[in-house]
Amino acid sequence: MMFLTAQTTPATGGNFFSDYGLLILLAALLVFMFWSSRRRTKKMKEEQEKKALQMLPGVKVLLQGGLYGTIVDYDATDLSKPALVELAPGAIVEVHSQAILRIVEPEAETEDVPGDDLVTPAESTAPRTEFEAPASETPASVDGTPDADDKPKA
Repeated sequence: MMFLTAQTTPATGGNFFSDYGLLILLAALLVFMFWSSRRRTKKMKEEQEKKALQMLPGVKVLLQGGLYGTIVDYDATDLSKPALVELAPGAIVEVHSQAILRIVEPEAETEDVPGDDLVTPAESTAPRTEFEAPASETPASVDGTPDADDKPKA
């Protein structure tokens, strides 16, 4: 009967990276994750503080549910108190202070764009079915009789 035995070679010093490289890589990843998490937390806190300072009565806001409203009352120091938001004239609702998604910036006035006057009000309000062609597009000969390629009207 023959037994197999494992033959080991004596350690000949090895190199540093093959011995400790995986541990160094793991430590570097942990440090990066910790640093990245701290940086993101700090950035979010600064954004919340900036938003809290801008929340004044009369500011137009967007709520988490997609509703637009105007702030009536907001306490930036005590976020446990509900904020009062006016959705429509006389319709004031209480929302959690964190339900305010962002402040809506007033839109700039749009300038008169060339070509806006191409459509006349009569053309834009007149109902038109898909089977009717505008009067200018109906083919006809000069004397008013239909051409040979015109189809009869139904």
